[in-house]
Amino acid sequence: MKMQCAHTMHGVQLREPGNVALTLLPVPAAAAGEVVLRVLAAGLCQTDLHIRSASDSRTPDGTTLGHEIAGVVEDIGAGVTQWRRGERVVVHPCWSCGACSACLAGRQNACRRTGGRLNPPPTPGVTKNGGMAEYVCAPASALVSIGDLDPAIAATLTDAALTPYHAIRTCRELLHPGSTTVIIGLGGLGNLAAQILRATTATRIVATDISQEAIDAARPWADVTLRSDQPDLAAQIIEMTEGFGADVVLDFVGTDTTLLLAATLVGRYGAIRVVGLSGGTYPFVARSAGNPLPRGVSLMCPYGGTYSDLAAVIALAQRGEIRPLVTRFALDDAMSAFDALQAGKIRGRAVLIPGEAAI
Repeated sequence: MKMQCAHTMHGVQLREPGNVALTLLPVPAAAAGEVVLRVLAAGLCQTDLHIRSASDSRTPDGTTLGHEIAGVVEDIGAGVTQWRRGERVVVHPCWSCGACSACLAGRQNACRRTGGRLNPPPTPGVTKNGGMAEYVCAPASALVSIGDLDPAIAATLTDAALTPYHAIRTCRELLHPGSTTVIIGLGGLGNLAAQILRATTATRIVATDISQEAIDAARPWADVTLRSDQPDLAAQIIEMTEGFGADVVLDFVGTDTTLLLAATLVGRYGAIRVVGLSGGTYPFVARSAGNPLPRGVSLMCPYGGTYSDLAAVIALAQRGEIRPLVTRFALDDAMSAFDALQAGKIRGRAVLIPGEAAI
């Protein structure tokens, strides 16, 4: 790392729309109820690429990016009693109020004190300063212990594992023996969805993608793998379910094409969970004739996950039941990591490591 003042640090900042850069930033201080973490690892994903390129992002100019964060407690603000210096933690990406009816019911990702029904809770790296830096400040209530888990693995769990885990949990009653779940898109989240399904359910897993490399990477956890660009894909899946269709379809792409495919594949009273954010639309038709969507289907765009969900995926990783694939970059090489992800050259999840050059 370059020489710097003791009160400054390197971090990846959104300077203005289209301009994300590694720059020198002030080291944050912990207010009451907060902790300062020395960052050990920070994940990089498509959300960060969108923030870099979007002209309409909700991320304010000057925000430090990074919503997947693992670190070690460095300093503690007033009133914090549950954490000690030196403890290794991850940061939940939904900074909920902890006091509203949703939070008290354990649904922190649906916190009601966000300023409006369309607004999610504050999120590091999106609406608050995040973890693509040497230090980050976070609410003490948003931390979960990781013990001796590899921080690069742990950081990715806060989104790449948390999001599919929560999506799966919202339809867990359908994932019984004899059921079929189709995964559309086997990138970082889709691959982990296959792992989570294998570790926690008895459903038959059908994994699809246009990339043979992604299919091969998911093969250890899938019962059936299929190229999603083959013309008889839907017919094959309908046939293997004896004409009924899939009980659950997890769409990690979210285009017009994949949404229509999900509607074509799902069976009566099944579930479609749309996690991909590619801006696709599916026209809802309020009649049965000519509607590819069977009766009783639930369609949801789940968001993040609860604090309990994050603890669950950490436990799965600690037991070796899920294994995120990560590509490590030094924090100083952050812009190279952004460009590699943009070019589709990253397998699994890109992770930035502050300090010495990563390998």
